[in-house]
Amino acid sequence: MPKVVALPRSFSRSEEAKELLMQAGFEIIWNSEGRPLKESELLEAIQGADALITGIDEVTGKVLEAGAPTLKIVAKYGVGYDNIDVAAADKLNIPVTITPGAPTRSVAELALSLMLSVARHIPQMNAGIKDGGWNRITGTELGGKVLGIIGLGAIGAEVVKRAAAFDMQIIAYDAYPRQDLIDQYGVKYVTLPELYAQSDIITLHAPALPETIGMINKDSLSQMKKTAYLINTARGDLVVEEDLYEALSKGVIAGAGLDTFIQEPPLNLNIVGLPNVVTSPHVGSNTVEAGYRMARMAAEEVIRVLSGEQPKFPVKK
Repeated sequence: MPKVVALPRSFSRSEEAKELLMQAGFEIIWNSEGRPLKESELLEAIQGADALITGIDEVTGKVLEAGAPTLKIVAKYGVGYDNIDVAAADKLNIPVTITPGAPTRSVAELALSLMLSVARHIPQMNAGIKDGGWNRITGTELGGKVLGIIGLGAIGAEVVKRAAAFDMQIIAYDAYPRQDLIDQYGVKYVTLPELYAQSDIITLHAPALPETIGMINKDSLSQMKKTAYLINTARGDLVVEEDLYEALSKGVIAGAGLDTFIQEPPLNLNIVGLPNVVTSPHVGSNTVEAGYRMARMAAEEVIRVLSGEQPKFPVKK
């Protein structure tokens, strides 16, 4: 009986995905730790597995080598795969798949939630009332503001739809402009320096690539408005956190809403403790609806590959 190691905690809540795997005749091995697994733990868990369904676990080259020769697929429960050594998987002829489209709506809604929370100081006022206070902080509206979107893929496009409903002016930076977004929502594509200088709110939706890692740094922050807010629901690696901390502390920009960090949980809590920062623990895709979509898509990819078919959504074509 083929063995599927399923690590994401929320995957186990999808009865549909579990039923799909069991009907296909697979044995499911669940993650009993209640958290993402480290490399040392995966080296043991992967032994004899035919498939691995992973979230943000440390799927290193050593783990993949330990899974060979039985391991035939690594199915990512989500779209970001920087926790998986794709190059090592490719050398071992193990396809790595993702679930594109499944979490886009959830991440886009969180990005808007962080914008509203930062602009209206909602967490601070909520905490104040719980402490018995009544500190009414003056916020700012989203309507009429310039929203700069870095990375206008599937998630960025969902942000556009929602931002347009708030009557925001939308500018974007992406290597591949989309005419439909220009025609329907009036999106204006600009250079990065133009986006930094013109935006009231900047939201990141780019992948972590050599050319994007550390793109938000002392230099780029210095080009932004003092009243600007930075939102990151993409990858922590896009931001040089020390530079952002300094910029937020010294008033270079007004505030930030952060869902992702370089180290998760953050080892250094300085930036988290700033009064002009709103944070969440990498929960962009953590909705019931997105979880069900990702679980079903990951299960379907496992079934395809273990049935001798080609995966539908491989990272490498």
